[in-house]
Amino acid sequence: ILFLLCQADIILNFRTTYVSKSGQVIFEARSICIHYVTTWFIIDLIAALPFDLLYAFNVTVVSLVHLLKTVRLLRLLRLLQKLDRYSQHSTIVLTLLMSMFALLAHWMACIWYVIGKREMEQNNPLTWDIGWLHELGKRIESPYYDNNTLGGPSIRSAYIAALYFTLSSLTSVGFGNVSANTDAEKIFSICTMLIGALMHALVFGNVTAIIQRMYSRWSLYHTRTKDLKDFIRVHHLPQQLKQRMLEYFQTTWSVNNGIDSNELLKDFPDELRSDITMHLNKEILQLSLFECASRGCLRSLSLHIKTSFCAPGEYLLRQGDALQAIYFVCSGSMEVLKDSTVLAILGKGDLIGANLSIRDQVIKTNADVKALTYCDLQCIILKGLFEVLDLYPEYAHKFVEDIQHDLTYNLREGHESD
Repeated sequence: ILFLLCQADIILNFRTTYVSKSGQVIFEARSICIHYVTTWFIIDLIAALPFDLLYAFNVTVVSLVHLLKTVRLLRLLRLLQKLDRYSQHSTIVLTLLMSMFALLAHWMACIWYVIGKREMEQNNPLTWDIGWLHELGKRIESPYYDNNTLGGPSIRSAYIAALYFTLSSLTSVGFGNVSANTDAEKIFSICTMLIGALMHALVFGNVTAIIQRMYSRWSLYHTRTKDLKDFIRVHHLPQQLKQRMLEYFQTTWSVNNGIDSNELLKDFPDELRSDITMHLNKEILQLSLFECASRGCLRSLSLHIKTSFCAPGEYLLRQGDALQAIYFVCSGSMEVLKDSTVLAILGKGDLIGANLSIRDQVIKTNADVKALTYCDLQCIILKGLFEVLDLYPEYAHKFVEDIQHDLTYNLREGHESD
């Protein structure tokens, strides 16, 4: 089955597109074949050879043939290249690093076993009875006899001991209960310790960085919380104001996880940023107020829409404040107050603002707007709105006419402008 799968993989690779150095996807069959033949074809062909058939026909296999089987390991490099796209996922990278470390330990355990076996087979009178396999057999009361051809520990016990030795040597300097005695074993142990030092820097250094990255948001949250508390302490803010600040910070963090979308998007080109903000603000842009606006107008307008948040008991606006934006309630409920009298209750989908007429006019609010529950809002900044309406005068007249009908509550009504 493995042979058939390898053959199918080779055939598919002759028909699989690839990305050129210039970043273009190549679809031409001839170019695909040339690229595959000059890259992975030889390795895949050797890896696909049915070596097990040699054993089935009792063919004597030399060591070189065994060595060719290790070419299959090179295919792991291609797997790692394809997994590179998931490198931003800390859990996946951590799993890959630990798997790589375990695979290396397995390979070295196999080499360690082969070294011990060869030392036994050579029947050297100076080394045959001091090798690690011979010592292991004596320790577990399963010694070798009849000129080292019979007896000895089982394959399972030998592999476990070999894996234990390589892991202890890679992660430390070993514990001595499985030790190197012959020259070949000592040379291998030296190499293992050197590789272990390199693996410490490569694998465990990356593991530390990955774990720090996984908890970076948690660390940033506590850093900002500490800064906020230090600010409150230095400026001797009253307890009520302190509690409001902490509640607002904790609630907004739970909503956006500490990510400032405006700061994040500022480095992107306007074209891409417009598409992103169109998606983020699609709820407010789907209002009937914007049905007649062109797509270009909506894209420009979306750049001037900001997200806001209001905690229970907090005031969004106070009576007499200069109105800076038109607010759309995405979730939660609010009340409009004037002289302690509730004038209106606002909920999801409601629009708060004022009718527009003259651009340079300062609009003062005629009532308070207070949050009853946690409220998410989207606000169209008036300064940006006027800029967009100047660019699209054909829509500006329609907008001025429609907004006074679409407002759930007009904060300008009954107020004399300055």
